[in-house]
This record gives sequence, C-alpha cells and structure tokens, in this order.
Amino acid sequence: MRKIGIHEIEDIALGAALLGAGGGGDPYVGKLVAIGAVKECGPVTLLDPSEVPDDALVVPIAMMGAPTVLGEKAIGGDEYKTLYDTVSTFYGKPIYAFMPIEAGGVNSMLPIAAAARLGLPLVDCDGMGRAFPELQMVTFTIGGGSATPMALVDEKGNSCIFRTVTNKWTEELARSVTMACGGSVSVSLYAMEGKFMKEYGVHGIVSRSERLGSAIRKVKEVTDTTPEEAFLSITEGFRLFKGKIADVLREVRGGFNFGKVVLDGIGDYKGQQAFVEFQNENLTANVNGELLATTPDLICLVDTETFTPVPTDALKYGKRVMVIGLKCFPLWRTEEGLNLVGPRYFGVDTDYIPLEERCKGGNGHV
Repeated sequence: MRKIGIHEIEDIALGAALLGAGGGGDPYVGKLVAIGAVKECGPVTLLDPSEVPDDALVVPIAMMGAPTVLGEKAIGGDEYKTLYDTVSTFYGKPIYAFMPIEAGGVNSMLPIAAAARLGLPLVDCDGMGRAFPELQMVTFTIGGGSATPMALVDEKGNSCIFRTVTNKWTEELARSVTMACGGSVSVSLYAMEGKFMKEYGVHGIVSRSERLGSAIRKVKEVTDTTPEEAFLSITEGFRLFKGKIADVLREVRGGFNFGKVVLDGIGDYKGQQAFVEFQNENLTANVNGELLATTPDLICLVDTETFTPVPTDALKYGKRVMVIGLKCFPLWRTEEGLNLVGPRYFGVDTDYIPLEERCKGGNGHV
C-alpha cells in the first residue's frame, strides 16, 4: 500500500503511454484529469492485488470510444459518481476499489481520478498489460469473466446498464450507444471479486508504468552508454526501425481510429521504408515488406530524441520516430488469447509469431 500523488501521476502517464502501444488516448488529456482530481481531493491509495480481500467488489473504470474525440469533448466530472451508484446498487454492496482495465494514456489515468474523487483505493492490476481497442479483449474474458453488468454514462448525464449474453455482444451494443453519445463515454465493466482479479489480472501494471515513465524521463542522464541503448535496455525492447514520417492515413470509423503511418528510413535505416497499421493501437510493423511484429506483442513509436511515446493521434508528417517491439503478457500467447487479439482477428493474413522469433534475423535488437 502506498500513495499516488502528482509526481507519480506524471511518471505513470508517461510509462502507460508507452504500454498503450500507440492507443489509449492522449496521455496529456488523461493526466490533466487525474492531476485535477488529486489536487482537489488528495492522493490515491494504491493497493497490491494481494491486499484486496477475496470477496471484495473491484470495478474497472475506463473511457470507451475514439481517443481523439475525448480530447475535444473531455469529461463532465459527475460520471464517476453515476457509475459508482449504478454498479453498487446493482450488486447490493459497496465498491471496495477501482482498477484500470488497460494501460494507456487515458485509461491509466481515469481510474486514478475516479478513486480520488470518490475516496476509494486503486488496485495495481489491469486486464491487458497494454491497450487493445475492443472491450472483450481482456484477460478476464479468458478466465470466463463477464463484461456485464456494464454501466455507461456520458458527460451530459445519459446513462444505461447492459446485460448481454457474451462479451463480444457487449462490445457491439455499447459501441453503438457510444457513437450515439458523440463517440466517447465513461464506463465501468467486468466488476469482479478480489479472488478472480488476483487469478486473471495483470499484476503490477501501475507500478510498471511508473517505473518506465521515470526511466524514460531520466534516460539522457546515463553515462555508460547511449540514451538509445539505455532506453532499449530499460524497456527490454526490440528496435524495429528508425524513420521520418512520410505519410499518415487516418480515419474515425465505428468509434475507432483506423490508419497507417509510412516511414522513410534515417540513420542506419536510410533508403529503407516501413509502415505501421493501427486500430486505436498499433497492429503490425512492416519493414521492407517483411512483418517484424504483430499484435498481441506491443508495437510502439517513440521520439528519436526524447524517447517519449508517440500515440497514433499525434503522428505528424516529418516527425522522426523509432519503432520498437515489446513482448506481450504471456496469457495473450495462448490459443484463447490469440483468438481474442491475434493478427487474424484484426484481418491480418498471418499466424502469430512471437516478436523475438520474427527478429532473429538481425533486424531487431534488444
């Protein structure tokens, strides 16, 4: 048990933006929401999963929709109380703690804001270990957990609660309501008891985000190697490409940010070309016609000078970025995990091959 204040929020937002794999929304927007809540209501208590009673009600809080829309219409401020009241009334007992559903610039921050405003602790655990675009794409689905009852509320005060037969149906129906509400809403889903959370959650995600954020911030202070090598060592990342953004194709469709970024090589990669395709999060990294990484492994773009993560909605012509790959949480590499988030689910015509195997040919670097 420890406290999360403004300094910790800065590092968590930076680290979670990297683990967001290009998605999860603008970390700056989410950070402002969390910092504002902590300034008004005080620091948040962070619990290790082992500190949560087995029968305690733990509820993930998240934003659903296109992250670019959230940056324009933001959050009204009363959504968390509405979600709390809806869920606790349904279950007939109070919520013990909130938790993030994923790591990402926005969805790592909103649970902190909700916990601060309602005086609840936050659990150091999530359901992805990264970010994914659809709400059934969580480790809790693999464990047989249900996304519903799911509460949904927009900034105007409209709210509803879903009961669905499968988590995929929850995604379909909630996505439709999200679009009707302007493309961005706040939700609580996968309410669970502590025992289930301990068994199927990705433990330590908030702490890992904080460590990564702190390390990225200090990476230029290293003296025994280059900042780039230090960054790759800190993240245990594979360097896939370095290039200048030559083109960005982007559209909002069905509540998702779809697109492709084309990179012209720089430095050691001069004369080469790569592209990264995304659906909120980066899905594939293709270098000189060869796939070097696919979902569910993490594909991240970072600034070549500062190593700050660059989310998909911040991709701009001329920006110089390094593409890195990070290994995903082991549960995603199982048959059940790949059925949910493997490349074929997203329409990519290839079997999943682990990042470290694709990079054996020498293109990647740890």
